[in-house]
Amino acid sequence: MTEQITLAPTSAAARPAIVFGTDGWRARIADEFTYDNVRRCAEGVARYVTEQGTAAQGVMVGYDRRFASEYFAQAAAEVLLAFDIPVLYAASPLPTQMTSYEVVTRGAAAAIMITASHNPWTDNGFKVKSPSGAAAGPEILSVLERTISEHAGDEPARRPFADAEAAGLVERVDPFEGYREYVARTLDLDRLRDADISVLVDPLYGSGAGWIPRLLGGGRIRVREIHSERNPWFGGVNPEPIRPNIDEALGILAAGGYDLGLLLDGDADRAGAADERGRFIHQLQVMGLLMYELLEHEGLRDPVVYTVNETSMVERLGQRYGVAVHETPVGFKYVGPKMIETGAMMGGEESGGYGFGMHLPERDGIYADLRLLELFLREREQGRWPVSKAVAHFHEIAGPSFYLRTDVHLERATYPAVKDRLWRELSAEPPTGLDGEPIVRSVTLTTNDGFKWWTPDGSWLLVRFSGTEPLVRIYAEATTAAKRDGLLAAGERIVRAAA
Repeated sequence: MTEQITLAPTSAAARPAIVFGTDGWRARIADEFTYDNVRRCAEGVARYVTEQGTAAQGVMVGYDRRFASEYFAQAAAEVLLAFDIPVLYAASPLPTQMTSYEVVTRGAAAAIMITASHNPWTDNGFKVKSPSGAAAGPEILSVLERTISEHAGDEPARRPFADAEAAGLVERVDPFEGYREYVARTLDLDRLRDADISVLVDPLYGSGAGWIPRLLGGGRIRVREIHSERNPWFGGVNPEPIRPNIDEALGILAAGGYDLGLLLDGDADRAGAADERGRFIHQLQVMGLLMYELLEHEGLRDPVVYTVNETSMVERLGQRYGVAVHETPVGFKYVGPKMIETGAMMGGEESGGYGFGMHLPERDGIYADLRLLELFLREREQGRWPVSKAVAHFHEIAGPSFYLRTDVHLERATYPAVKDRLWRELSAEPPTGLDGEPIVRSVTLTTNDGFKWWTPDGSWLLVRFSGTEPLVRIYAEATTAAKRDGLLAAGERIVRAAA
């Protein structure tokens, strides 16, 4: 290794344990998310690819628009470079899935993405992509966590970024043109551009800004994008494409003049949508709609992968079209590998992340939004227009889905104790009924972070402890809005009783 910089070691006791949650490691900036800890994570990746014998293939390093993300990314790159690992470095903030795209098309050993996705603006995070482009699975993450822990007392070596770039070990990467050609293999972009409709796009100030307008530019379609500028505060909301974060976009749609709203989260790997009246199409509906697009309009019959907190419409559509469906724990670190294992045509999770077998085995909010646009244009050809009419027709096929998620926020310092107490209490004495109805089926999540209960008509409630934020998520999907609200209220009472 050349021109390393090494500093005096820090005691292991002075450094926190790094634990990767459902999608990477996230923490509050300047608290646990520091340059030192980012370098520790990068050293874990460097040692992993070196031990795998793939270091010469290089590692992609990307970053989003959060506070100082580009500087944290450079700190990670300097550690990789100290191990003589070539670095593909994002020329500007990128959607997370572009790191997956670069891994797939370049044959890189792995990718690092500096992002906290939809977390509050005070946080940042460190994601890892496997050689397949999918989120690094438990088998890789467990090795990284162990390696990071074993070297907790070491100071990671690093090579100055400018020096390594001058030596030809750093390549600045702009994936847009290649990604556009990649998307055009499976989507008719010219057809989408030629649609005589108006679309509102809200990337929530994130790194997906500009991508959809550029991909659809030059045709008859009219695309207006709001919240395009960089704003690390994200306008005061969490950059997750759900209400109330997207209420401004819904208000613009409700005022008229648009046929469809397309939404992205802070790092653009999650998708969302709204109809011409400004009514939010919730993320479980989007999962069903995308599955319907591939089944009905593409004629595909490959398996579908979905998480335990996803919609029951997946099972109903699978039965209707004769397609196998596979349930996984929450997190694309489980969905992506399962997609590869089963040859799935798509996979999805409740948070609005959808991956596609013909595209990437990782979430891609931009591609998912374009797929939704294609679906609604195809439905228009069948006389099912506007978008609200197409959605109503879909529910005639897939059944009802009244869904909502609420988050019970807790103090960061007391969250571990509350989580432990709630886990013990619900394990020892689970509820026997919800909102006046008996529980006919119950499941403890295989990741040991939550519980799911069903009532007789298939409606369900899920209580799950977040692995990335100090909160408990409560999910409910029901056959009516009233029943959904009753289930959510019951779930919140259960959580608050323990808090």
